[in-house]
Amino acid sequence: MNATSRARGLAGLIAAAVVVAGTVLAPTAASAAEKVVLSKGHTDAVDVHYTDGELSLRVRDDTGSPVVVRDPADVTFQVLPQAAMSVPNDSRFAFLGPAGSQVWLLPLTQDPELLWPGWNTTELDSGVFAGNKVRLSLVDVEGPGKVTLFTQDAFGGPIIKFRSDDGLPDAIDVPVHTHAHSNWAFSALGDYTLTFQADATLTNGTALSTGPVDYSFVVGELSGGEPEVSLSVSGMADEYQPNDTVTLNAVQTPQTELDHYHWFSKCPGAADWSVVPGEAGASYSFTATRELNACEYVAKLYDDDHEVAATSEPVTLWVAFPPGEPGASQTITASIDETQGSLVISVNPDDRSVVLPPAQLNVAGDRWESIGELRPVTVTDTRAGQPGWSASGQIPADFVGPDGATFSAGYLGWTPRILEQADGQGVVAGSEVAPYAVGVGGGLGDSAVLGSAPDGAGRGTAQLGAALRLSLPTETAAGTYTATLTLTAI
Repeated sequence: MNATSRARGLAGLIAAAVVVAGTVLAPTAASAAEKVVLSKGHTDAVDVHYTDGELSLRVRDDTGSPVVVRDPADVTFQVLPQAAMSVPNDSRFAFLGPAGSQVWLLPLTQDPELLWPGWNTTELDSGVFAGNKVRLSLVDVEGPGKVTLFTQDAFGGPIIKFRSDDGLPDAIDVPVHTHAHSNWAFSALGDYTLTFQADATLTNGTALSTGPVDYSFVVGELSGGEPEVSLSVSGMADEYQPNDTVTLNAVQTPQTELDHYHWFSKCPGAADWSVVPGEAGASYSFTATRELNACEYVAKLYDDDHEVAATSEPVTLWVAFPPGEPGASQTITASIDETQGSLVISVNPDDRSVVLPPAQLNVAGDRWESIGELRPVTVTDTRAGQPGWSASGQIPADFVGPDGATFSAGYLGWTPRILEQADGQGVVAGSEVAPYAVGVGGGLGDSAVLGSAPDGAGRGTAQLGAALRLSLPTETAAGTYTATLTLTAI
């Protein structure tokens, strides 16, 4: 854990949007009844709703698109094994255990490889509840260890919100229109039940309560040590020529620690699947022949007891017929004119709007901050000479809000990254650009490199992205603001 990380605050009054082009789009909410395991991505685990005179707790699942609002009884929250960390040698964190001992921690700032749970009252309207707040309580914890939820101050010190080992219930008052995160620390592997409750009083004096609501957490692998996993096979081309090499790969979703496979084939006329001898890894390579045309292949993943944990859907091999006699054949030649190559930067016209979450006060109380993601940017270079390229972005004009209110584009910064690139393309991400700070500068008001390829590289298609960070003065007027990010490639 980074003891100097900065927590996000509990209240947000303004929202900001970065628009590549088009209008700002709100996420689509849905409801679902299927049982799910959430192990990566953003979720408002404790999502407070008020509908038809009743207060309720739900789960806002942002791990996919569209957003799904779920019943807590249908959700298992998984703290993956890679959440393990050592308690720092810092007396301020002694509540987690002895220095050097192990805990499993979901951090208050997002790690894309872990679950990022929070609590949310943004669905609640102002003027409905006394004090415009609800009381959120951790009523009980059942499990093999202790559970602590805490944020951190501007100096990295812990601010404990809920702690199971010093007596429950623990309660905090949460204003309406709040979206907040914290560190979730578990002291042992195993299954936990966290019982939350929300209480509020209407402005007419009527008391409301959700009553206790159970939330299921699994720290480590799922019960029984057999993670829920699906398997697919990638790498099969539409067609092969005789003697081509076929390489198939078994892909787990989500990725687990299981690594024992068997491959099976079934060719036309065969009644049953046959195991492929000697193939026990995630990759299987062989030579395409006409005799193998229309054969099907599946991969199976096995657990530690050699029970099948997942089976892929079949994929089919198609091998082209060899050329016929010259008198009954044609030769077709295709070419690419190297003088016709070009450099193109583009975005998906149906995925070009970025809506940042409502800005939050930082723990120091001196900035509004929000974090989001740039939509994917595609750069395609088909130039034969491979002169290299550089893709940049800039917001040339201020963000504009209600009644002509504005703030500088420099208050938005980014951390570029490469989402995809062709083999050997050599694309590298641009440097981090921090939001503007007095005496330091920064921000996307000036042109900043998103990604680049050096001379002698870059040919092919790459997809670029960036983490966005907005940091505003507290005197910024409330409202929704938009600006246009201009992207160029040279």
